[in-house]
Amino acid sequence: MMTKPELLAPAGDLEKLKVAIAYGADAVYMGGRALGMRANAKNFSPQEMAEGITYAHAHGKKVYITANIFAHNADFEGMADYFTSLQEMGADALIVSDLGVFSLARSVMPNMELHLSTQANCTNYAAAAFWRNAGAARVILARELSMAEIREINRQVPDLHIECFVHGAMCMAYSGRCLISNYIGNTKHADAPIRDANGGDCIQPCRWEYDLKLSADLIEKKSGEVLPLHEDESGTYIMNARDMCMIRHIPDLVDVGIRSFKIEGRMKTAYYVAATVAAYRQAIDDYYNDPQLYMTKRDDYAAALARLGSGRYSTGFYFGKPSADDHSYTGDNRFSLQDFLAIVESYDPATELATVEQCNKFVIGDPIQIFRANAQHHTQTIEAMYDEHNKPITSAPHPKQKVQIKLNTPVTQYDIIRRA
Repeated sequence: MMTKPELLAPAGDLEKLKVAIAYGADAVYMGGRALGMRANAKNFSPQEMAEGITYAHAHGKKVYITANIFAHNADFEGMADYFTSLQEMGADALIVSDLGVFSLARSVMPNMELHLSTQANCTNYAAAAFWRNAGAARVILARELSMAEIREINRQVPDLHIECFVHGAMCMAYSGRCLISNYIGNTKHADAPIRDANGGDCIQPCRWEYDLKLSADLIEKKSGEVLPLHEDESGTYIMNARDMCMIRHIPDLVDVGIRSFKIEGRMKTAYYVAATVAAYRQAIDDYYNDPQLYMTKRDDYAAALARLGSGRYSTGFYFGKPSADDHSYTGDNRFSLQDFLAIVESYDPATELATVEQCNKFVIGDPIQIFRANAQHHTQTIEAMYDEHNKPITSAPHPKQKVQIKLNTPVTQYDIIRRA
């Protein structure tokens, strides 16, 4: 069995970085305020980035920085200085997709690892060898590859680390190169700011519900009338791919030589990060400690992830090209956030009060579960809680409200409170 693969988690902000590490990630990937493909994530200021890198290193974890936009001339202004600052902060690697950005990073930061982004569409061993020879330490393969293709790339270029997405959103555009987003985002309102999907500002039109406009020369109706577009009886989400989940296939991922298991989700919640990382951490560790134990618990891992959303998952392209069943024509793969009630900030054992930040409304009498990384989950009923002025309250209805909850079990920072 090969060396245990790295578990790589998304960090959309500083809190999610710390949550990912608390729940078992070996490394995190994050973006600054520029050059990354998730411009609508909170992302990191220079000060937050430095703090995040220091925090991760103090816990023995690595941090990879995204700079994987398709760059235009104007994007190079100040880029060299930015890369120099990343090197001074101690970032472990830079994720890039553009040849010009790659070349500049190589010259500015000769000792930092460069990882080729999935946006670069590496789908074959010849391209992988090219990037290895150019100086890439790792290639994040395109999502559109099968197990057999990944195995062959690893066989042909064995000294190159291969990273693949194993969980999260799938894009209907090839490796996320979305032209539909650019078209819609830049034609709807002429006076609106330019939104570049391949510059980190995708509006995710593949998740929308659509209507079909039929002109009068096609049907005997008024020209331009909006009609429902029925792909089938389920609905009209015609481009909405099911999210990927490979937790039941850890042995296959290991067998083909994937060195880093990547979870998508820099724009998702801290709860999503915690629950997803915890499930994959447990599955990977179980497999390496006792493969038979892993096989007996596969349904348990999948069930833990299933409660994050109401839709069914797919295995992407790993076992062949997706079929119609791998699309969600009803939009039912949106993640449920109602489970996520609060995240623990601190705990006072003398009073048994946990200070939490509210995410969804909860009230006295609600059954809750304490979800944590390194201990058994605990279920109880909320019997008493107080506001930030220590005044008793019966309900916590306000987002980000600071609340003290009486708990009959000790908790630690970043434990999650969710519905039982």
